[in-house]
Amino acid sequence: MSMQHHPKSEKRHVDIDVDRVAKIYAQAVVEAADAANCRREVLAELGSLAREVLPKVPQAEAVFSSPKVSAEEKAAMIDKIAKGRLLPTTVHALHVLARHGRLGILAPIVDAAECLADELDGRKQATFTTAMPLDTTEQERIVGELERTVKSPLTASFVVDPSIIGGLVVRIGDTIYDQSVATSLAQLGGRLQQRNIQAIQNREYSWHT
Repeated sequence: MSMQHHPKSEKRHVDIDVDRVAKIYAQAVVEAADAANCRREVLAELGSLAREVLPKVPQAEAVFSSPKVSAEEKAAMIDKIAKGRLLPTTVHALHVLARHGRLGILAPIVDAAECLADELDGRKQATFTTAMPLDTTEQERIVGELERTVKSPLTASFVVDPSIIGGLVVRIGDTIYDQSVATSLAQLGGRLQQRNIQAIQNREYSWHT
């Protein structure tokens, strides 16, 4: 089975202009990484920076986002963060974004780049929503079943939503599936529903998120 999981950025308010610009830079990033034969590594480094490093360093995130900070100062911050830990292609991409004042939308650019990379690899992105967290075995099982159903490798993201009492909901692009798409999904959905009922009875989780 070929499950991949990208921990996507938090769902943000849709900004058409930001999304359009992000896609332009995402394509440039992917093309540069492909030319250097390091697409997966570059996207992983940019993803880690956008989702793990910057949120923990508010001052750096503020510098990247501020239009009042010069490109030179942002470049210095990039070099400080990189410190030989990032690939040259990753660092170059960050410097290009700094020069064009686009570091503030790094997360949307990474999201768009990952979507483009999946498209180039013939992968579809799928979001699995369940009322309670699933362990790795359960995740792999439902992803594998859906890959066989849609006849395509998937990049899976998992979301927990306590209001989903019926088991699970899967979204691939504009298509939404429930557990009726296949017998094993229906069986898993039933088990998840029963587990949810037991959890409610035992007060294991709150309805409030």
